[in-house]
Amino acid sequence: MTTPTTYVFAGSYAEPDGPGLYLYRWKEEALELELLAQADGLKNPTFLNVDAAGGKVYAISEGKNESGGKNGVAVSYRFQPETGTLERIGEAPTTDGPTCHIERSPDGTRLIVVSYHGGMAGLMELHADGSIGRRLDQPQHEGHSVNPERQDRPHPHSAKFSPDGKYVFVQDLGLDLIRTYKLENDRMVPVADNAVHPGAGPRHLAFHPNGKYAYVINEVDSSVSVLEYDPAAGALTELQHWPTLPAGFEGENTCAEIAVSEDGRFVYGSNRGHDSLVVFAVEEDGRKLNVIQHIPVEGKHPRHFALLPGGQYLLAASKDTNNIAVFRVDGENGKLTFTGRHTSVSQPVCVQPFLIG
Repeated sequence: MTTPTTYVFAGSYAEPDGPGLYLYRWKEEALELELLAQADGLKNPTFLNVDAAGGKVYAISEGKNESGGKNGVAVSYRFQPETGTLERIGEAPTTDGPTCHIERSPDGTRLIVVSYHGGMAGLMELHADGSIGRRLDQPQHEGHSVNPERQDRPHPHSAKFSPDGKYVFVQDLGLDLIRTYKLENDRMVPVADNAVHPGAGPRHLAFHPNGKYAYVINEVDSSVSVLEYDPAAGALTELQHWPTLPAGFEGENTCAEIAVSEDGRFVYGSNRGHDSLVVFAVEEDGRKLNVIQHIPVEGKHPRHFALLPGGQYLLAASKDTNNIAVFRVDGENGKLTFTGRHTSVSQPVCVQPFLIG
């Protein structure tokens, strides 16, 4: 039997006349990412969604509307990592505002994008050949929360499907809520509004493997909330929250990404400003977190990170220092150790690892 190979896609801030989407092979013995292919012609392909089984990757991009303002675009590619090929399939306009995140439905027939600046989400057709069809729906969020600078209006930041695939959760930083939608008749139908504590600013969401709990990293107040999931109602109830920063830190900071280890024993988050990764031990079956480590990210402004399949390594992408740093993960205690290895990438924003074989 062939041993599966780990590959990594990276998205970045980029101009159309230069590369912005990168495909790498992970070389564990050397602790490095080997560049296989790259694509240009994209404006800020910052966030990605990978269909490893189908050999396709979907990227957000930025376009212009008739009045010269920014709007969202989604672009699809077909890839063959064994031969290092990356072939563009096509693109389609998405939301009326520029987008910051893209998610694929479990059945592979829909894409969900969200627009931070536009305060909206978008539901897109997705065809079996990887081509992106028409926009089906564009639900607009309304309102504000308590922070006058960051939360004066809606700011959806990501979308995440529930473990059972029945619902999609849209994290709205500006409203301090996670809105549950159900996809019905080509529409995103609101099911529940799930509040988090005022001033939190929910950004990205990750589920515990047991499906009972979810964790949202809050950008504005630098915290992680534990949420109990009710699959019957599609509801998330905030149980408690913990700071991502060490006691005594007084500088500016915003949080970005969150991830849960494959065994559900540890939760990881990134701090921008403190420029660190925080590690939590998971207790009480998932409903409680305990901080066990803060470690420098070996860069500045870590927009994203990802655990590699198998959980032995973590890749952290720091936008302002143009690098992806490699950390080793201790399987027993979950703590991170910097390996001394970096990959240079211009303004990386997203890293998406996957297995082939």
